[in-house]
Amino acid sequence: MRRYVHHQLSAVVEAVGAAFVSAPVAFALGGVPDVHVAWWALVLLTVLTLVFVALACTPLAWLGGERRDFETPVPLADPDRVLPAPRESLRRSFDVGFPVLLATSGVIGALLWGSPAGLWPLVFVPDRLAKAVFGTYWERRHGVVLWLGNVPEQPLAKNQWLYSSVRQPGL
Repeated sequence: MRRYVHHQLSAVVEAVGAAFVSAPVAFALGGVPDVHVAWWALVLLTVLTLVFVALACTPLAWLGGERRDFETPVPLADPDRVLPAPRESLRRSFDVGFPVLLATSGVIGALLWGSPAGLWPLVFVPDRLAKAVFGTYWERRHGVVLWLGNVPEQPLAKNQWLYSSVRQPGL
């Protein structure tokens, strides 16, 4: 089981880490982009973050909204037996394959389309950051913690989010 917010924030860290690997390689191969390009990229990422925050709050799933999913989580029947130890959820949320794929594709993209493509892993940051912010807001508002995962003892909760009360301050 992974906490929803941990899952989203780990994807942000993985994407930024992949950009830290792919960007220097891309810039070494194709040169550093112009300052104006970097400025507009920063403006674009900021605007995208704000747009994705607004979209994450909508109930329309086809727009990327997750509010409808937040309204239908299933309570965990036995949270103490199923939930991971404190800090274990954060550790389980990290994956090696995702940043390796992003960094590799960033370098390949830089070879094919130019050095700014080395920053392409940052495209994932606004969406995941917006979902983490909305998830944190929702958890604090409802006083529960959202979890991702399957519990064999709860077959009706398969492919749904689960929630539990906040049991420890270290979650």
